[in-house]
Amino acid sequence: MKSSWVVVAACGMWAACSGGSIVMDEAGATFATDHPRIFLQSRRDALAAALAARQPAAMRFRALVDSWVAGKDVYNFGAWNAALLGEITGDDKYCAAAIKAIDAQVTAATGQIASGAAPDVAGDSYLKVGDMIGDLALVYDGCAGALSGERRAVWLAYADQAVYNVWNYKIAKWGSAKMPWSGWAIDDPSDNYYYSFLRATMLLGLAAHGESSRAEGWLDQFQSKLHDELVPTFNRDLVGGGSREGTGYGVAMRGLFELYDLWDGATGQRIADLTPHTRASMRSFIHQVVPTLDRIAPTGDQSRDSTAAFFDYHRNYLQELVALYPGDPVAPRAQALLAQSSLPEMGSQFMFSYDFVYANTDVAATSLDGLGTAYYAPGIGELYARSGWDTHATWINLIAGPFTQSHAHQDQGSLMIYKDGWLGYDAIVATHSGVLQTLDLHSLVRIVDSSGRNIEQQRGTSAQLVALHRGTGFLHAAADVTAVYKKSSAIQKVQREIVYLEPSTVVVYDRVTTSASGTSQIWQLVAPTRPVLTDLGAKITGAPATKDSPSHVLDISRVTAPASAAPSVFDFTGNSDFSGGFRYDETSAGGDNRSLHVLTIDGAAQVATSAADSVTLSVGTKTVTVAFRPGAIGGSITIDGQTTTLDAGLDTLPE
Repeated sequence: MKSSWVVVAACGMWAACSGGSIVMDEAGATFATDHPRIFLQSRRDALAAALAARQPAAMRFRALVDSWVAGKDVYNFGAWNAALLGEITGDDKYCAAAIKAIDAQVTAATGQIASGAAPDVAGDSYLKVGDMIGDLALVYDGCAGALSGERRAVWLAYADQAVYNVWNYKIAKWGSAKMPWSGWAIDDPSDNYYYSFLRATMLLGLAAHGESSRAEGWLDQFQSKLHDELVPTFNRDLVGGGSREGTGYGVAMRGLFELYDLWDGATGQRIADLTPHTRASMRSFIHQVVPTLDRIAPTGDQSRDSTAAFFDYHRNYLQELVALYPGDPVAPRAQALLAQSSLPEMGSQFMFSYDFVYANTDVAATSLDGLGTAYYAPGIGELYARSGWDTHATWINLIAGPFTQSHAHQDQGSLMIYKDGWLGYDAIVATHSGVLQTLDLHSLVRIVDSSGRNIEQQRGTSAQLVALHRGTGFLHAAADVTAVYKKSSAIQKVQREIVYLEPSTVVVYDRVTTSASGTSQIWQLVAPTRPVLTDLGAKITGAPATKDSPSHVLDISRVTAPASAAPSVFDFTGNSDFSGGFRYDETSAGGDNRSLHVLTIDGAAQVATSAADSVTLSVGTKTVTVAFRPGAIGGSITIDGQTTTLDAGLDTLPE
């Protein structure tokens, strides 16, 4: 996407009018030629007012920056924090410290290049290029008046080469040495590396526009990647928001949302709305947070913290979206989640800046009550449902969708259950590494061959949610997982169908057809505590989220199962990577099998009668019969004599 540029008289948005100019792009973006031109230009007055009023977030931020300027080592501190404070206050000491820090980066890189090595910015396939070159660009822009022409040239030469190498990986070089690299994710907008690459490219282009021969090219490159690659991919693959990398690596999208915000502030051009994924991610994220508001659904690799505890990155993810959509009816509810969460303010010092910047977003918190209690994000294949928005609500998650990203897990068809703590979860929570990707970690039907090896789900495939219906007091969903086993001729059918009876019962029906000889089918539910076997299944006592949270019991009732089904309990701690975790297993011989289980919390439902493919339950004062078709998706639900047919097809869930 090659832009055409026109120069017109104007004033820098941060600076007083001084006869400067802006450059206008045919597409509607404007690029100020005066520095500073990037960081949150539209919020300068609000930030200055926050400092003057000594607002808590502003004071925390200023105290942190002052301590860093005074020599304190602050983990992962970005020099742009000091540049920002310098821009607002006009105090030269902040830019002096910021320039010194970036100069140290550039000097170290120059030395490494001179010795024939790649600089640190190239490490791990240029993963940190967004942080490092982005930091350089923001300081260059915010402190331009204090940076000598000689150092400007050196900084830009280094930064230009880093960004050039990202997009030209086959001919990358440092100094005179050719240093090609893999080019990992430079054309994959669903990968977290991609957002780092975009950050370096966009910020360098904005900061150096008109001052570097390559800057206009970086602006073109950013817009090309955005319009020709990211937007079409998100519109096709990420309907409903979220990330296919899961909730661990997927939180890196907060950096993408920040770029939308920075671009808008710097150019006046809104790009967040180019794809509905942006707004949808606010809703999907809210539903990914469990009712106690202290952790998120642990899907995919969780390398930073395997427990998926609510962290500053999650807080910032939602902050960015609220800032982008302050007038959206969901935004005040998102603010309520942030205020009521286990992190009502940032816990890590290097993230204090975001509380400062977004504390003045003009969105008042209301309540989560009133949001729909179920949400389906088809692009990531996640269905969430809960009994309400109180902290003691029951929450469930069914996974059925694309399995495409390297950080995603073999969890298609799996189920998770939460009430004041985990009852059925993903065993990744109990690992030290957070990156195990085996089938036995999830609550699904696992299929093994004659040698006892798992028949793996195949990356590059997709399960399908083929039924989704909302009724009074219930949610019906069905997943066809067969396609994710595409390389195995031993598997003909894997389907899971559930009826969630609010508030605390899930009826699970599985249709699994595999080779009668040579395979076994294992119906499994993974839990934080050891299941106690019973005549009909097992009991699991949950792990309360906090010492003040009540404990609950999940009863697993095996209503229908193959005659060969043998129950057992597996202890994950036999593997040194695990600190806990157990799995309830029912192992059956292969063949054309059907199984029906009732999962109920604290005796919320009692089995009255059952047949091969149906069960009648007493749920409070109601009598509920759930029946499934053994050969095809669907069946019926009868509540106090009123029958509703359950068929394939997807309803649209209300917001």
